[in-house]
Amino acid sequence: MHQVLELLRARRAAGTRADGRTLALAVEGGGSRGAFGGGMVLALQELGYSACFDAVYGSSAGALNAAWFLAGQATPEFMGWDDPAVIRRVTNPWRALRLGPVVDTRTLIQDVYEAIPMDFAAVLANPTTYHPLATDTATGRSVDLHPHITDQRTLQLAMRASTGLPLLSGPPVELGGARYVDAGLAEAIPYRTPLAAGCTDVLVLRTRQTGWTAGPPSALEDKVVTAYLNRAAPGALSSWQARERRQAEDDAALADHPAVLEIRPAADAPLVGRLTRKTDLLAAAVHAGREAVRTALKA
Repeated sequence: MHQVLELLRARRAAGTRADGRTLALAVEGGGSRGAFGGGMVLALQELGYSACFDAVYGSSAGALNAAWFLAGQATPEFMGWDDPAVIRRVTNPWRALRLGPVVDTRTLIQDVYEAIPMDFAAVLANPTTYHPLATDTATGRSVDLHPHITDQRTLQLAMRASTGLPLLSGPPVELGGARYVDAGLAEAIPYRTPLAAGCTDVLVLRTRQTGWTAGPPSALEDKVVTAYLNRAAPGALSSWQARERRQAEDDAALADHPAVLEIRPAADAPLVGRLTRKTDLLAAAVHAGREAVRTALKA
């Protein structure tokens, strides 16, 4: 049995985290692929693992799922991954014709989440700490935004910074004297930061199916994103250029890491793109993510 799974079961049975270990949950992003992560945190909540983690880390859409998990609201009716009204309001490629955001995370976090509402106070008060990651536009490095979160306003800004897709979501987000774009540029799978922070064990929730391998962006995407980063976030350009290599390294490291257990959707799970808007497909992804966790944890 993997040591992370053993620790999870022991903590759930004992009802305490007083074992000298530090267990982190790390939630991958990926735009609409976050629907898989939504199903995964739903399963963890259903299975009684909510209080088993010392910290929760999230990249991009994974930071949103992490916040719902810490709020105790990781259910479809709150997260909205398969809600047509939410998806249409947030993701709309036609807005690009009017130079608007294709993925409007500002509206999602500051309007939709307030209307649902998300229990921001519960996230802030949770003894399990919240660590959304983002990419610093000046250095290109992955940054843990936890130290900058002091109230609901800074919590929402941190969530926006983590999900600020280059070009697609508007300008970089300012927080704590720096400017940030999407965490996926520097640390799409947020397991390196918790290990560097001293976590002894990490459970990683992936949004890429089993068997997926990294590939290069299309020539058009590379050209457009490179031009945007050169203008708006020059320090992050090196992170963009190294993404394919870093993703391959992450896949290799996570395949048999002694302190990190990854859970991925099954190989035959629905194919969901970063900008997928079909809610029946997203609902199937939520279901596939939920089943992946239940299978991995033998529930």
